[in-house]
Amino acid sequence: MVGRRTVGVGVALAAALALEAGPAGAQAPDPRPSFVVVVADDLGWGDLPAFGNPTIQAPNLDRLAAEGMRLTSFYAAAPVCSPSRAGLLTGRAPGRTRVWDWIPEGSDMHLPASEITVARLLRDAGYATAFAGKWHLNGGLDTSQPQPDDHGFEHFFATASMAQPSHRDPYNFVRDGREVGPLTGWACQLVTDDAVGWLDGVVTAGRPFFLMVSYHEPHELIASPPELVDLYPSAQNRLEAEYFANVSHLDRAVGRLLARLDALGVAERTVVLFTSDNGPEMHGRHAQAQRSYGSAGPLRGKKLQLWEGGIRVPTVVRWPGHVPAGSSSDRIAGFVDVLPTVCELAGIAAPSGRTLDGVSLAGMLTAGSEPERRTPLFWYHYKAWGGPRAAIREQRFKLVGYWDGPEVLHTDSSTMRPGDQELIRAARLVRFELFDLVADPEERRDVSTLYPGEAERLRARLVALVSEVAAEGRSDWRESWLRRW
Repeated sequence: MVGRRTVGVGVALAAALALEAGPAGAQAPDPRPSFVVVVADDLGWGDLPAFGNPTIQAPNLDRLAAEGMRLTSFYAAAPVCSPSRAGLLTGRAPGRTRVWDWIPEGSDMHLPASEITVARLLRDAGYATAFAGKWHLNGGLDTSQPQPDDHGFEHFFATASMAQPSHRDPYNFVRDGREVGPLTGWACQLVTDDAVGWLDGVVTAGRPFFLMVSYHEPHELIASPPELVDLYPSAQNRLEAEYFANVSHLDRAVGRLLARLDALGVAERTVVLFTSDNGPEMHGRHAQAQRSYGSAGPLRGKKLQLWEGGIRVPTVVRWPGHVPAGSSSDRIAGFVDVLPTVCELAGIAAPSGRTLDGVSLAGMLTAGSEPERRTPLFWYHYKAWGGPRAAIREQRFKLVGYWDGPEVLHTDSSTMRPGDQELIRAARLVRFELFDLVADPEERRDVSTLYPGEAERLRARLVALVSEVAAEGRSDWRESWLRRW
C-alpha cells in the first residue's frame, strides 16, 4: 500500500515539473526534484534566531526559514549522534539497525550493509548521490566495515567521527576511500568546498541529485574564526563567544551552499532540509565540552536525554513553489520520516519486507495535512543521561518510561561495553510519566492521573515497541566497544 501510493504521488509531481521544463523537443533536465539534506551536530532547538535565539547571528538560516517552513515539533531519531543518523538514513528506529550508541573509531559497531538507505534507493533510481562531512556510522573509513559508498553514496568526503584535531586545519578526511591528509582551513568550509564542487559536475550532467552535508559544527572540539568570535563581545566569556561564533560559521557555510544552488539554477527544483542530529551538549559534561554553550530554548534537557531538549531539533524545509514560504508547522515529524518522504517526492517505492517507523510528510509539507502515521514516534536509549530510557509522542501527549536497569552513564566517554547488549534486552520499563506538551512544553507536570486512558494506551504501545526493537536489534558483534574519544 505504501509503495503504490508513493509511486502515484511521485509520478504526479514529476508530470507537473515536466510541464515547467519547456516545450516539447527541448532537452529538459530530469523532472524529478533533487534533495539536499543538511545536518548540524549538537545544534540546540534554541540556538537559531529563527527559533527564538536573541543573540546568535545566522542570516542565511534566517533566509532559509523565510523561504521555507519551520518545523517546530521535529525530532531526531535519538538523543545522540550515530543512532540518530542511522534513523535518518533508514527510516527505522536506530535499535533496529543495531546502532545503539555513538560509534568511536575502532569500534565493531556499524550500520550493517543489509540496511537499505535513502541514498541507495535514489542511486538505484538514477540519482547522483554524495556525502560530505561527518559520517559516524562505522568504526573507521579505513576498515572492512560498510563505507558510505556501500550505503549508496557514489561520492564521499568524510571523517569517521569528529574533525581532528579540531574544526581548524583537520587532517583526518577521507575522499572516496583515500586519505586526504592535512588540510588548511575550517571543517565546515572544507566540507562545503567539496559539496559545491560535486554539485557543479552533476548539475552540468543534468542528473537529479541527493546530497547529504553533515557538518561537524557546533560539536566540540570547537574552533571558530576570530573575526566571528569578535561578533559577540557581550558573551559571558570567550568560550561562550566561540560557541556562538561556531553557529555563525555553520550559517556562513550553509549560505555558500544555498548560493551555489541559486547560481546553478536548481534551487527551484531542489528540496532543502536543514536539521540537527540531537540536542545541545551539556556544558562541562566531559573535559572537551568547555565551549558547549548550546541552548534548547524553553525545552527541558539536552543531548543524551529523552526530554524534549535532547531530541526536538531546529528544522527547516524549503522547496520553492511547493512548500509555503515563511510558514511554520507544529505537526509531529522526525528523522525516520525522511526516507519515506524523499521516496514519495522522487516517485519511487519505499523498501518492503522490513519495518519502517517513519511516514511520508509530502502532504504535510505541501498541503498542511496530517501525516498518516500508524506508529507514533518513539525512542529507546539505554544510556540516557538520567531520567527516562524510553519515550513515545502522539498528538499533544508524550509518555516517558523509566527502567529497572542501572544507570549506564560511562562518564569516561566510552561507548558500549561488554554486558550492555544483554542489559538492553533484559531491562524492563517499570515506571511512567505522561506530559501534555501543549499545556506543558517544559515537561514539569505528570498528568497520568488526569488522563489515565491515554497513559495506559501509550504505556502498552511503548512497552511493545521497546520489546520489539530490542529483539530485532540483537547483535552478534564482538563487544569491543572500549575505545575512547
